[in-house]
Amino acid sequence: MLGIFNTALLITGFVFMMMLVIEYLNVLTRGAWQRGLSKHKWAQYIIAVLLAGSPGCLGAFAVVAMYSHGVVTIGAIVAAMIATSGDEAFVMFAVFPGKAFVLTGVLIGIGLVTGWLVDVFVGKRVADKLKACKKLEIHELETCECFPKDKIVKQWQQLSLARGVLTGVLLLFVLGIVTGSVGPQTWDWKKITIVISSLVGLFIVVTVSEHFLQEHLWKHLALKHLHSIFLWTFGALLVTHLISNYLHLENVIQANLLLVVIVACLIGIIPESGPHMIFVTLFSQGLIPFSVLLASSIVQDGHGMLPLLAHSRRVFIFVKAVNLAIGLTIGLLGCFIGL
Repeated sequence: MLGIFNTALLITGFVFMMMLVIEYLNVLTRGAWQRGLSKHKWAQYIIAVLLAGSPGCLGAFAVVAMYSHGVVTIGAIVAAMIATSGDEAFVMFAVFPGKAFVLTGVLIGIGLVTGWLVDVFVGKRVADKLKACKKLEIHELETCECFPKDKIVKQWQQLSLARGVLTGVLLLFVLGIVTGSVGPQTWDWKKITIVISSLVGLFIVVTVSEHFLQEHLWKHLALKHLHSIFLWTFGALLVTHLISNYLHLENVIQANLLLVVIVACLIGIIPESGPHMIFVTLFSQGLIPFSVLLASSIVQDGHGMLPLLAHSRRVFIFVKAVNLAIGLTIGLLGCFIGL
């Protein structure tokens, strides 16, 4: 149990660092993706899948914001939601980085083709009927100072609770990694990567403006995501441990792969980061094949669909239905060919 807790703590810490860095870069480069968007549909598809294919939900949120303002087509939304894996992508890149890159590439390819087909066969008339009133605007990231060099000293003189807590926790995490109390005991590339990313995260927390810290790092990442990432990771590791060491369900899973694919896709309908984690963990333990993880990843989209649900329930249902059909088709086909 202690080993599972240690592993969950390591994964959660690394995931949080990556989310923190991406949040920082997202705000730092705000607006760049909008200026680079052309009127050509294929450019929209490519930008949508690249944004959504990046780990986390921010890229998917950006694509939804563009759709809500009529910048991209409904096909681009479908492509983006196939390409995204939400917060689970951070875990996949932390646990099996090579296969995570392959999975992301496959998802991007499937998303591009599917998005184009949706626009071809659905057509503008049907898409317009699905579209809800554009008066509802999805919240966009406000301008923040990422490195207010003239205010850093003053911010530490008037130290806020959020900055103090985050700095202390990150220092303890770095100390735990360096001493071997958390994570790998030996200094391999994984340990070096975690230490470097943790130091980058610490630099961000120490130097960002108070507004950025409070709104993006504290309220968004720390309070909303951190505990759920740990609990889902710990729970998935615990379930996998029970399956592999006590329940011995490996043969049952292998004998019922078609059912497992269907269950994975149905769970993927839930617009939430977390439930998909069980399939990530099962795959990392070699208990399910790539086809099941792929099917689950196609259907699930982390929190990416939540703003779309607020914008239009009809579009939400349509996108989920399309992605469910694609996920089931590819997942079942993958099982038949032994993928």
